Amino acid sequence: MTPCKFSHTLCHINLGALVRNFRRCGNPATLMPVLKSDAYGHGLIECATALSAAGAARFAVGYADEGRALREEGFTQEIMPLMAPVCREDWQLITSWNLLPLICSLEQLEAASARATTDHPLPVAIKLESGMHRQGFRGEQLAVVIDKLRQNPALQPRLAVSHCSCADIPSRHSFTVQQISLFTDLAGCLLNAFPGMKASLYNSAGILDSSYRHNLEDICRPGVVLYGGNPFAGTEKEYLGQDFEWVMGLSTRILQVTELRRGEGISYGQLFHADRPMKIAVAGAGYANALPRALTFGLSALVHGKKVRSVGRVCMNMTMFDVTDIDNVCPGDDLWLLGGNAADGEQAVSAQDWADKLETICYEILCVVGSMNARTYSRD
Repeated sequence: MTPCKFSHTLCHINLGALVRNFRRCGNPATLMPVLKSDAYGHGLIECATALSAAGAARFAVGYADEGRALREEGFTQEIMPLMAPVCREDWQLITSWNLLPLICSLEQLEAASARATTDHPLPVAIKLESGMHRQGFRGEQLAVVIDKLRQNPALQPRLAVSHCSCADIPSRHSFTVQQISLFTDLAGCLLNAFPGMKASLYNSAGILDSSYRHNLEDICRPGVVLYGGNPFAGTEKEYLGQDFEWVMGLSTRILQVTELRRGEGISYGQLFHADRPMKIAVAGAGYANALPRALTFGLSALVHGKKVRSVGRVCMNMTMFDVTDIDNVCPGDDLWLLGGNAADGEQAVSAQDWADKLETICYEILCVVGSMNARTYSRD
């Protein structure tokens, strides 16, 4: 059976922009690009392929099964699932596909040791609790961790890992400095015990803000900046991420161009009434395509490169836009909900624009939009 194409709405993924963003993050040899959640909705395999060609030596994924998917496609890089193994299936994937498990507890360390043998050594990453307070070993546990690692030479500690919780919040700079100091001490204990280990703390914000550097050899984990997001959006440090390019665009087709007479309402609930004669483009995308219904009064788009605004309630498969002031709009024309080529004096809509209006973060927008729409790829 031919696969069903559910709509005319497409995610446009610019792999050229992805690679340029990757290169802006620094030396590829010191980076572990984050491809979790299907590469933030951009496509796991396609993004890994582009980054591999650009020199990526390792990847962070979400779950072990994403690591399996990369291995099946022939990727030989070191691959670390960020979700620690919690069941037999996770461990089976890790050992079968040569993944680097993130060990966050003594129970997980015991499970890793049980699977590491002379014939089949198991590399591991050790998660350290430095201030996020989600997962990882506290300082008072390190002596036991080091002892257990030494008891089984088939366990190969590769990476000391933690995660910044406030690096993207300039007002919490002092907390991040404290977190870095604690991580430096904790990771230093592991690196002294196992000199071949490396350390990995910094996320996108830590990469952009050079005031957070410390003296350990870093493996940084760029995430949202790879896809164009700015972790400092809306802060006084927003300028640090201004050179990154959005990788994802979102377009749909205009289904019909109709008129709205003065005084007439439109869409469910008749929330909008025309105060003048209007020309309306009915676009073939709605909340089934991840257009937030909560943006009923806040959606903008580009038509023929010019900014237009939505009118009336966002529907499941349709949203209406006021194109009164744009000539020659026809059914079948493209309407760009994110990205697109803006005319002089205009600006394309970004995932950050949606996030600001919804009081959320662009990460959420990218993941949802990318997971709910078909994707097409270019290398512009």
